[in-house]
Amino acid sequence: MMRYWGILVAKLAGTGLVLATAWMGLHAVWPLPETARRFNLQPFGTDLGYTMAILGLWLLAVGLVYLVALDQRYRCRTCGRRLHMPVSSGAWNSLLLRSPRTDYICRYGHGTLRVSDVELVGMSQTDWHGVDDMWKELEDLEMMDK
Repeated sequence: MMRYWGILVAKLAGTGLVLATAWMGLHAVWPLPETARRFNLQPFGTDLGYTMAILGLWLLAVGLVYLVALDQRYRCRTCGRRLHMPVSSGAWNSLLLRSPRTDYICRYGHGTLRVSDVELVGMSQTDWHGVDDMWKELEDLEMMDK
């Protein structure tokens, strides 16, 4: 579980480093306009080009944080690896009884993630089902067969 959160912190730190570098690069390259120097003003809000560059940097920041959150959503909660083997289930013609969803599984057997394909109200909620000890369950089933 700590690895899962550690990966998120590392991705957010990397994103922060990229954005800080872009911020310093913008200030190193963008010249201070004459009116801002003369009247001791901030260029944001007074210089249209600088304001648009900051807007672009803001949109880049929001997009990167969204991609980090989207990538983290499809990771195993135990080991932090990407989930694999998507399996679709449910039916589109009976949304109330068996709504369509996609199930992902950790290739090391830590659990499964159910993601609803239908968003009826708000954002779809993911449902993580962790497996404590998959091999123990299989051994118990084998012992019951004997």
